[in-house]
Amino acid sequence: MLVAGSPCRPAGLREYRGCGVRRGGEDTGIKVPQELEKGPSAFIPLGEILQEGVESSLRQLLIEAFVSAGRVDNITMVMGLHPQYLSSFWKTQCLLLRMDGPLPYYKRHYIAIMALLKTGENSWSLAELVQALVLLTHYHSLASFVFGCGINPEEDQEGGQGCWPPPTHSDSSPAFEDSMGSCGGKDAMQEVEVLMERMKLLQESQQEEEGVTQEEMATRFEMEKTESLLVAPSDLADHSLQSNVLCFVEDPEFGYKDFTRRGEQAPPTFRAQDYTWEDHGYSLINRLYPDVGQLLDEKFQVVYNLTYNTIAMHCGVDTSMLRRAIWNYVHCVFGIRYDDYDYGEVNQLLERNLKIYIKTVACYPEKTTKRVYTQFWRHFKHSEKVHINLLLLEARMQAALLYALRAVTRYMT
Repeated sequence: MLVAGSPCRPAGLREYRGCGVRRGGEDTGIKVPQELEKGPSAFIPLGEILQEGVESSLRQLLIEAFVSAGRVDNITMVMGLHPQYLSSFWKTQCLLLRMDGPLPYYKRHYIAIMALLKTGENSWSLAELVQALVLLTHYHSLASFVFGCGINPEEDQEGGQGCWPPPTHSDSSPAFEDSMGSCGGKDAMQEVEVLMERMKLLQESQQEEEGVTQEEMATRFEMEKTESLLVAPSDLADHSLQSNVLCFVEDPEFGYKDFTRRGEQAPPTFRAQDYTWEDHGYSLINRLYPDVGQLLDEKFQVVYNLTYNTIAMHCGVDTSMLRRAIWNYVHCVFGIRYDDYDYGEVNQLLERNLKIYIKTVACYPEKTTKRVYTQFWRHFKHSEKVHINLLLLEARMQAALLYALRAVTRYMT
């Protein structure tokens, strides 16, 4: 098995953190290694990522990643829990960064770490702009996945040699060390059963065709949108950017702001049917940046439909209702409404800790902590939590693209 960060490191090898040698009660100042648990993720145990009997499709993807970059990076290792999605993601990223396109390669890599587009006499063509927008949204959403899954830095990056900052109080509480339910296991089991029962009741009500008026649907959306303003990680630790990135940043305070503030008049809702990915965004990208539209569409479809028909310890479960609720809640956080969707399902299926996690990862990814990761779905598998992060990644990317491409369309017309 290829291990993240080092093509030569065998599975199970641990990293070390330096500490001073004490002799006769005095610190000599000499640094010696101290054993440190390490892996691709700070949230997911290494054993859950490196599993025996890897299927051939994943093995081939890991080999391709190794040949291409000389390593299998940590993001690839964690995404490898869902090989079907990893294949789609990797093809898209390869096209964005390495294949032919209007922007030269060095600009693409700069855009990958850039967050503001400035206009001027050397402004871009529409084709260059669209490619830049896709790159920006790709890496903005990828940042959500990285922080949401606790992806560790690579070994040759700052912080990648076990030089972690001291844990915050919210990270180090022993009550949250095991997300498989070691704390409050009975309650965690009950959460699973409650979710299963709610899904069953919602499916039965749909089959009975209990109609909900458009007015009620709109009201339920506004309630979810308003509630999302109250779901903010203001009490969580704020992790500053690494110094190797700060050299590219002019405004360190730049970041997500809620699209509406309490006490202020809410801005118009983005009605999804007015500018859809299928009817508008897809065709515009394919016109100005051929091929990438097809890959993006494939990636959205793969993750939206990805299922193993399992929930925690239950098998043979139709999870489409839950996946749709997560996707639509991410879009709701960004002000996008589907008028044919009953947002009452979101309120029924997504408990508050999950909503906090979604809002944090989608809007404030750098504030994600292990505690936030472990507090929701305490009896679910880590691979299921990674699946949620894949849905978050793609839903956030599609939301950003819809706003950006709608603006480009308005400019063109």
